[in-house]
Amino acid sequence: MTKTDGRRPKVALFGDAKAHERVPFAGTVLTELEKRGFDVETEKELAAQLATMWPRRRFALTDGGAGADLAISVGGDGTFLRTAAALGGCDVPILGINAGRLGFLADVAPAEMPPALDALLAGDYVVERRTVIGVEMAGAQPAGYPFALNEVAVLKHDNSSLIGIEARVDGELLAHYMADGLIVCTPTGSTGYSLSVGGPILVPGSGTLCLAAVAPHSLSMRPVVLKDDVCIELKVESRGHHFMVAIDGRSESFPEKTFITLRRAPYRVGVVKITHKRFFDTLRDKLMWGLDKRA
Repeated sequence: MTKTDGRRPKVALFGDAKAHERVPFAGTVLTELEKRGFDVETEKELAAQLATMWPRRRFALTDGGAGADLAISVGGDGTFLRTAAALGGCDVPILGINAGRLGFLADVAPAEMPPALDALLAGDYVVERRTVIGVEMAGAQPAGYPFALNEVAVLKHDNSSLIGIEARVDGELLAHYMADGLIVCTPTGSTGYSLSVGGPILVPGSGTLCLAAVAPHSLSMRPVVLKDDVCIELKVESRGHHFMVAIDGRSESFPEKTFITLRRAPYRVGVVKITHKRFFDTLRDKLMWGLDKRA
């Protein structure tokens, strides 16, 4: 990542400032980056927590990371998703360093952090361009960032009644779902919420989306995989006259007359993978495939 114009590579550092036990590790990452000659900018909330470790130090604050060569997310996959939302369509690739639990996006373990930073300097990495879902709503708009790297989930509100969801693909009726909800996920999000409701694992770069129902009333309802260039339209009916929409976990309530349109976003998120980190390796590691617990 050495710049040919002589400028030091700039890194925007993001972390989970609310998880105080992770802040010292974020400080370690910051120190290791500076040792290697990176110019580091830190998000405001994380910088405030790091100041408790170095009270006399001033931190360069990022303006959202738009001018950075790379962003580093220190935390779990939730922190990575928040970093992606903060960067938006800035085309700044993100490296995830795992300070949480199960991490598919943040897949660099703490012990692997120093060699991973060395690999960045050596150019020993790849950037995977991941599909993003854009969310449009008729009658109301999400208060937050209307794009999802993982998934968009349409869910029932705070009652036990199922909701009805009419799903159309490019104007053609797909199904009327009676369920607790419906998840539309990208390949990146296929190992998240969708996986927990029986959805398939989609390989990054496959150009697909998946629709998976949450606790459907009909046992014949199965996940459906579509090309990611389609337009998905959702119409919701609810006895409570409201429903929830979760965009990468950011939840908001909407009245049932709100129509939802989902399309592939006009940009992709760059996910940095150190060259030795392959998707199938991550699957075997995180899901413990082939691990014989009897041994």
